[in-house]
Amino acid sequence: MVTLQKKTVKIVSVLIALVFVGSVVALALTQTGTGFASAASSNVGVVDYRQVASQDPKVQQAQQDMQQAVQEAQKDFETKSANMSDQEKSDYYQQTQQRLQQKNQELMEPIQKDIEDAVKSVAEAKGLSVVLEKSTVVYGGQDITQDVLKKINK
Repeated sequence: MVTLQKKTVKIVSVLIALVFVGSVVALALTQTGTGFASAASSNVGVVDYRQVASQDPKVQQAQQDMQQAVQEAQKDFETKSANMSDQEKSDYYQQTQQRLQQKNQELMEPIQKDIEDAVKSVAEAKGLSVVLEKSTVVYGGQDITQDVLKKINK
């Protein structure tokens, strides 16, 4: 669960960087005086990744699988570490944590790719050149969250 939050933070960080780059481009377009600024803002989409992830049945299944893996790892750790020294317990705990992180990554990577592919597909269908995380956008942009959800839940 913790790594899911880290992934969310990473996604939001990347999207904030994209917003910054988009802002610079928009500023450059407005400074050129060519009138492209209004056209540029009309082909920007926004998507609420939290909503998409919370309603994606694959994410919910992955979370259940991860919870089960954590419970199994906890039982395994308790039984195997009973006769270990503190240093051995610490090393084994770190190994267990690494295995759980790897398992979480294995579960979430294909789901994240599916979501990104759905966003790209919807954006192309709607003629959008940029899609940003909804929470980073102050004003404007075409919300494509529901369309992405429909695409994912097919």
